Parts: sequence; C-alpha cells; structure tokens
Amino acid sequence: MKITTIIENSLKDNKELKNEHGLSFFVETSACNILFDTGKSGDFVDNAKDLGIDLNKVDYLVLSHAHYDHCGGVRRFLDTFNIQPEFYVSKNFFKNRDKYHYSDGSQKVDFASNGPGYKYIGIDFDEEFIRNKKLNINYVDSDMVKLSDKVYIFTNFERTYDFETLNSNMQVKKGDKYTVDTFEDEVTIAIDTEKGLLILLGCSHPGILNIVDTISKRAGKKIYGVMGGTHLVEADEERINKTIKRLKEMNIEIIGVSHCTGEKAVKIFKEKCDNFFENCTGTVLEI
Repeated sequence: MKITTIIENSLKDNKELKNEHGLSFFVETSACNILFDTGKSGDFVDNAKDLGIDLNKVDYLVLSHAHYDHCGGVRRFLDTFNIQPEFYVSKNFFKNRDKYHYSDGSQKVDFASNGPGYKYIGIDFDEEFIRNKKLNINYVDSDMVKLSDKVYIFTNFERTYDFETLNSNMQVKKGDKYTVDTFEDEVTIAIDTEKGLLILLGCSHPGILNIVDTISKRAGKKIYGVMGGTHLVEADEERINKTIKRLKEMNIEIIGVSHCTGEKAVKIFKEKCDNFFENCTGTVLEI
C-alpha cells in the first residue's frame, strides 16, 4: 500500500514540484487506486506526472468537502483524463456547496477577503458537470461506506470535544441568508492496515479528535496513524496541547500533518511528538 501527497501547502526535498494552499492524496492498494481531493488549482496533475503517478488508473474520486482548496482541480482532472472513476461525496456535498468565508479584513490567509466582507470559497462545478463526464455519483449517506476490503469512507462525526469549536467565519449561504457552516458534508478515508487504521484527513473541520474518536468507536479498531489537514491553524495553544495529549493517549504511531495545521501547531507537535512528521508535497508513505 502506498500513499502519496500529490500537492499540499509546503515543499520539502523535491523543489521541482508545485505547492499551493490545498491538499490531494493518491492512494494505491492491491484492490484499487483512490484520488482523495484535488487541491486548489489543478496543478496536482503536473505533480502526479513528475511523481510517476498515472491518473488514468484512478478507480475512485473522493472529495472530503466542498471547499475550493480540496476540489479546485476536479475540472482539470476530468477534462484531461478520459476516465470515469466512481465519484464519492457526502449526501450534503452539493446541498452545502455555496460556502463563504467572512473576514473583517485583518486576516492574511489564502481564503480571507482582501477587505471586510464575504468571499466565496466553495466549488466551481455542480452535479450536472459530473454527470456530463459520465461519472456515477455515489452519495455517502451512512456513517461508514466500504470502498474495498481495506478502504472505508466515514462521515456524520460525533461532536464529543467541546473545545473543537466551529469557526463562525466559515458560512453557508442559503437563499439570501448566511449561517455558520457545520460541515455536515465532510468525509474522511480510513485504510485498514496490519498495524491498525490509517486515517486520511481532508481538513478536519468537525475537529480532528471528533473524527478520530468517531472512527475508532465505529470500526472497533486501533488507530495506527493520521495524515492530512488538522485545521489547527485557528487553534490556540491550549487546544493544540489538549489535542496532542489525547492523540498520545490513543497510542497513535504516526502523525503526519498537512495544509491547514498552521505553523504554531507544527512547532508544538515537533516538540512533543516523536512520531510526528510534516506531510509535505511529494511525501510518500508505504505500509
């Protein structure tokens, strides 16, 4: 089994690759190949070629949630490759596609408005585009969906940890009204390995601990590792330390963070976790 981070915010050793505010994984198993998220721009297609990944061999396209930095490459991918992978999204994916970020103008992050107000951060395609590409849309409407003998999709995460709060600036527009986005459309992938479950995280908007705890309870298996976006970029030091403490209590063997984790959280993880690594563009994990 091989997991490649095709694109992510940062670069490490391979400076020929492109990086961006976004995330995309390619998962190769004996049974199937999975593209999990497509980054922000479509540049992941170029990286895949440089990394020796043949995107013609994608069996499943899974999107973690309806944000531009995880779905921005969908159009280029489907326009470039004449394939029809099985398409998996939450049942709420298209219902909650009209996503915005509200800024007072002080934030200097990729998705913040240049000035005060709302900025669209949703997706640039709809159901019709996917159907016109002749893809079969599979809506994830149960807590756990089995893709293969070793790969699962999870959603409907329990909100156990009260300190994993929603960001009130992340909103969904319904008609002419904005409401706080509860990210009912978020899904994650879990891979069953000989050492336990490896969880691939898109952005962890429902909270990384809420996600990990929910999967652990439902699957009844040890969590071997977590990789991907943790959304600790907006967390204070107290929350970050609580998160690390709980992950240690679960005896998770590998923690590879990406994308929306934030410099402060990365620094604290480095200091406190021996099993930690920065999951950068081009990182390859073989199990």
